[in-house]
Amino acid sequence: MVITATEAKANFGKYIQLAAKEDIYITKNGYTVCRMTKPEVDRTKVLKELTGVVKLEDVDEYEMKMERLSKQ
Repeated sequence: MVITATEAKANFGKYIQLAAKEDIYITKNGYTVCRMTKPEVDRTKVLKELTGVVKLEDVDEYEMKMERLSKQ
């Protein structure tokens, strides 16, 4: 389900109950800014959503570490 931020604020309790059954995507100015979901995460579903986002051959562990340290 996709709703606007204004709708989420106006009926927050309703959407908390619905989030236990399905994912709620909240948009602001036409962009998805949040996803409400139940706390019991289906790990295989998450993995399938991430498939193709990160290519392991593109990941350099040393560069990732240095980038993270530079932000601190």
